[in-house]
This record gives sequence, C-alpha cells and structure tokens, in this order.
Amino acid sequence: GVEALTGLGVLPRPMAALGAYRCIECNGEATELYRDYQRGVLRISICKSCQKPVDKYIEYDPVIILINAVLCKAQAYRHILFNTKINIHGKLCIFCLLCEAYLRWLQLQDSSQNTDPDDLIRYAKEWDFYRMFGIASLEQTSFFIGIFITLWWMTPEMLKRKSDLILLLKALLLSTYGKLLLIPAVIWEHDYTPLCLAFIKVFVLISNSQAIRVTLNLNRILPWFAIFFGLILENGVVCFLQKMGWDV
Repeated sequence: GVEALTGLGVLPRPMAALGAYRCIECNGEATELYRDYQRGVLRISICKSCQKPVDKYIEYDPVIILINAVLCKAQAYRHILFNTKINIHGKLCIFCLLCEAYLRWLQLQDSSQNTDPDDLIRYAKEWDFYRMFGIASLEQTSFFIGIFITLWWMTPEMLKRKSDLILLLKALLLSTYGKLLLIPAVIWEHDYTPLCLAFIKVFVLISNSQAIRVTLNLNRILPWFAIFFGLILENGVVCFLQKMGWDV
C-alpha cells in the first residue's frame, strides 16, 4: 500500500524519462517503478524484458532491504543504486574513514608506553589521529584509482560518460559501509581483533565487487580483477609510507 511505499523515505516519481530506473532482476531500463491509479491504488510495474516486477523492494521495509544488501544480493544493490535517491555516500565515506583512523590511532596508543600527561604529548597524540585519517584516506583513494584504471583499461566503453564514473564512485563509497563494524569489533571482541578485522576486510571487498558488478552489469570475474589491482596499488602506497618512516 501507500504506507509501505513511503516507509523508505525515498519514494521515486511514478513516471520518469526512459532509462531513469532499472529492473532489479534483469537490469533492463524502465520508465516507471509503479503506476498510481489514485485513491491509494498503486500497482508495481512489470519489466518488458523479463516479465517480472521492476522493483519489488519499493514495498519492502527498509530493514529487509538492508538485510538483503548485507547478504550482497544484486537485486538489493540495484534498488539502492538505481531506483532510490540516496545521497549519503560522502558522509558515509567520511564516517568510515574516521572509524578506521580511530582504530589505527587506538592501536598506535596501545603500542606506546608513554603516559606523560604533558600538553605536548597530548597534542602529539591528537596529531597522530589526524595523520591516521590522512593515511586511511590516501589508501582508500589509491584503492579506488586502481579499480578505475583497471576497469577503464578492460571496458573503456562502459566509462565514457562522466555520469558513469560518478555512479561507480557512489556505488564504491556506499559499498564500504562494512567498515562501520570496525569500532564494535574492537570494543566487543578485543581479544580477537585481528581475526575480526580480516573478516570485515573480506566483507568490504565482497561488497565492493558486487557494487562494481551491478553498476556496470559485468560478470563476477572482472570486478575481482579490478579489486585485486586496487589492492596492489593500495599496498604499494602502504609500502612507500613505511619506507618514509611513517607508522601505518
């Protein structure tokens, strides 16, 4: 009903230009997600290509959509990326980087035995946090650059337009939401932090792969190849910083 559709807070217009929406099943273009027959009567549109509902998730509760996204279902990713108006990718990126910087800063403080309350020491510790934030930002940027270079080299026809690049960047930023688990992992499972961090890293990479696959409509192999090259570039930056004498 109307209540279910508006529960997401991102209810799209019933009609739009050709290709404004995507079928979550076959990735085909659609002009509408639903048709409004007035008096609270709404009907989900049927895809002309696969004869299935264009987007069944417009009737789902946001919690169900989130669960499906965590399970890395392509349909949920298409719904979020193509058929909703979500503009939190920038804020989410900053928050994830802050979480990662805090974790690194915390580990750096644990390795330090200096407990001097002098103001100079406290300012140095604060600078360490900003430094960790900068390093985390640089590593993520190099990771994304590696992905873009690989995809542009392998499939240049898919990244010709600026809108395609922006959409892919938004998809990658949104798919890093798994990094929000960094802080709870440290607080609740401190004894198993390395293992938890490894699982979180794998989960984020799987989410990145699914975001690339859904955005560009690729097979499963090419996104992982791009991620592998991105990791190489990211590790290259880490090695460079370590040679410069920076704790990363």
